[in-house]
Amino acid sequence: MIFTIFKKELKDTLRDKRTLMMMLVIPILIFPVILSIFVSVSESFSEEAAQKELKIGFVGEDNNYFLTQLENLPDALGKKEIILYKDSVALKADLKVDSIQVGIFADNYFSDAMEEKHPAQLTVFYNATDVGVRERAEAYVKTIEDIARQERYIDLDLNVEQLTPIETSYTNIASDKEMIGILAGGILPYIFIAFGFLGCMYPAIDLFTGEKERGTIETLLTTPVARWQILFGKMGVVVLSGLLAASAALLGLFISIEVMNIVENEELLNVVHEILTLKFVLMLFILLFPLTVFFAGIMIPVAVYAKSFKEAQSIITPINLIVVLPAMIGFFPGIKLTFLTACIPVVNIVLSTKELVAGTLNYSLLGLSFAVMILLAVIAVFISYKRFDKETNVVI
Repeated sequence: MIFTIFKKELKDTLRDKRTLMMMLVIPILIFPVILSIFVSVSESFSEEAAQKELKIGFVGEDNNYFLTQLENLPDALGKKEIILYKDSVALKADLKVDSIQVGIFADNYFSDAMEEKHPAQLTVFYNATDVGVRERAEAYVKTIEDIARQERYIDLDLNVEQLTPIETSYTNIASDKEMIGILAGGILPYIFIAFGFLGCMYPAIDLFTGEKERGTIETLLTTPVARWQILFGKMGVVVLSGLLAASAALLGLFISIEVMNIVENEELLNVVHEILTLKFVLMLFILLFPLTVFFAGIMIPVAVYAKSFKEAQSIITPINLIVVLPAMIGFFPGIKLTFLTACIPVVNIVLSTKELVAGTLNYSLLGLSFAVMILLAVIAVFISYKRFDKETNVVI
């Protein structure tokens, strides 16, 4: 009987174009759109920063060593135009209105310090909101500094090796998979959770509040079927809709990588292929299932209580923010799955998924996270049943 009700409600849900858009179309499109925008914007910023002619303001003595070297630097480091200023006040003023992008101030003792082989003082002014400007300025300064250092070595007849007491090399022992899991693993659970919630929301409102508005809930309640069976049949459709939305988001990720070739870095592609295995997908859905049941369990009481579709939507939308905001915890570095975080709903699923991506998942903590979400899902289902069983809630 539960399955019969499930099939009936599923057919009605699949006829709703608005629900299909939220459940399938938008989740499939979201990853290609996000990745395309991110890649294109990143590339355009990088190209613009590299090709842009940098206007550099300079304050210093005539025939200044740094100015001479700066003028002689090749355009391979980026095109530049040097503008001379008499004082730093005018230089800073032009920097603020973007007449120049970098300001360089060499004090009055700069040339003397260079001749006496003392550290020469240099101040670089820049606007941090101008992307790529600091990096360009650092490249110019470092190149000129290297030239000056080599000249001093030659003048003083020094051996570079004798001035290097320690050579240090830093080796990263974390695999590429772990790095992606820690740095970018937070976005996957966030998107899956967000769309899982949205996938549940519209069917939940339509199957309960919608039926109350249409006056069809009374007909269903007159059939010789236990009320809990009706609830479970409807809830099954809500849970399936949430899982389908999450699946569509995963499909969108697959299409972005495999079909549209948005990610062109071969090393990154190999790591992504290593992560997106059948085991990963199965583990992901094992984690998402109790979470989706929990979502359905907190939406259905609201949908049963509300008198109209608009009222139900206005109540559930703030709940969306409350539930999805903890998913952002995955973006913060240093927060890991522990006994404490495994007991926090939503956060435990996010951190478990993040460590699943990194390949560092502790299965005992995974079991605890799963048990916590199962318990909360059971409580949510029980609350839904109590609300649905109350006659004044299901009949307008």
